[in-house]
Amino acid sequence: MSKTGLDVYDHHGEDQNGKGRCWWINLVDIEEGKDQILFSLPMILTNAFYYLITLISVMFAGHLGQLELAGATLGNSWCTVTGIAFMTGVSGALETLCGQGFGAKLYRTLGIHLQDPEISKAAALYLKYLIPGVFAFGFLQNILRFLQTQSIVMPLILLSGIPMCIHIGVAYALVHKTALGFRGASLAVSISLWISTLVLVIYVIYSKKFKKTWEGFSSESLRHIGVNLKLALPSAAMVCLEYWAFELLVLIAGMMPNAELTTSVIAICVNTEDIAYMCSSGLSATVSTRVSNELGAGNPDKAKQAMAVTLKLSVLLALLIVLSLAIGHDIWAGFFSDDLSIMKAFASMTPFLAVSIAIDAFQVVFAGVIRGCGWQNLAVIVNVVAFFGIGMPIATLLGFKFKLYSKGLWIGLICGLSCQTCTLLLITLRAKWTILYLSEPEENELSLIKSQKYAFDGERDR
Repeated sequence: MSKTGLDVYDHHGEDQNGKGRCWWINLVDIEEGKDQILFSLPMILTNAFYYLITLISVMFAGHLGQLELAGATLGNSWCTVTGIAFMTGVSGALETLCGQGFGAKLYRTLGIHLQDPEISKAAALYLKYLIPGVFAFGFLQNILRFLQTQSIVMPLILLSGIPMCIHIGVAYALVHKTALGFRGASLAVSISLWISTLVLVIYVIYSKKFKKTWEGFSSESLRHIGVNLKLALPSAAMVCLEYWAFELLVLIAGMMPNAELTTSVIAICVNTEDIAYMCSSGLSATVSTRVSNELGAGNPDKAKQAMAVTLKLSVLLALLIVLSLAIGHDIWAGFFSDDLSIMKAFASMTPFLAVSIAIDAFQVVFAGVIRGCGWQNLAVIVNVVAFFGIGMPIATLLGFKFKLYSKGLWIGLICGLSCQTCTLLLITLRAKWTILYLSEPEENELSLIKSQKYAFDGERDR
């Protein structure tokens, strides 16, 4: 008998004598669930710590006044739209290439691959000092994917937690103890992101865990640029389109009556959604790694089983986040501002925010599968239609024409998220789960073309 005592049952929940069914084994794969929790918790904490570096600075700026909060959130949104989303998306190619390469034991491939003028002025000032941090973020995301696809995640808790704690002191000192004030909040982000990057670089260089997967820089990596770009660019577009939809709401809010209040409330909602997304993205990273590793090892059935377990875990996580938001929404809003009008407006948005968080919890799992299988081209089309063909038009119509303002904007976003999630679900159910062969650049490109051409022939082959 195994240490879990579960191997007397087959995968249908029947014992070896063919008698009875164990319903709770069918409900959740205990062993797979445990492994995913042990992997996802460090990733959830790591993503949250890195995101808090930018969010804490917005909070410090927000307590300087309503204008400062609106300016900081708008500046942070513009930075996300123009830089962070792209950097995050490009690194998604590594989840496919490194993940499948690790699963196939090809270890060397891992190391080779519009608004109120005052608000606008404040946002531009905030953004100016945030620019250096974008470059650091690009390096940071790629190193994280390199570690994630090898299931090396526990050290990341410490390596991300320390810079986040340092950031609190740096942000407080620059905002309140120097003449920089508002500018110090964004400068602190840049400093802390570079600290985070350097810490990870040192870890990779000096740790013995990467002897097989990191042999230093080599001209051989230039041969793999083609296949990397074929995945990196669609992956960047896939992520950017979703980020842009959320951040576009902040820009649209600035065109509404009482722009400072509306922008601040929508920005808090977006940041709250982002925090929930960062938690759920821990599960997204988990399923991406599990799917890519299993496909790399030639086990598509195990990859599908891993996705099913992740979906169940995402339901539990979504329930915890929504419950916390329902109970503590006033406390949460208080971290951003002491203005009672902002806190009251945010409270009225909480039910809509809960719905979007619940839907997003499922979406990130399917997005992880998309990255793990290398179907980023399909996701680009889905995100364009869902957010910019459906979500944003509905948001604009309800927000301006029907004068629902903030609520109208968020209802439109919910419509876009719903369409996106349902379509990604359809793709995962009907597409053919295959490996991208990684032994040679020429085979990589051929495999990538084939996987895109035959993505929907799975039903025919079954």
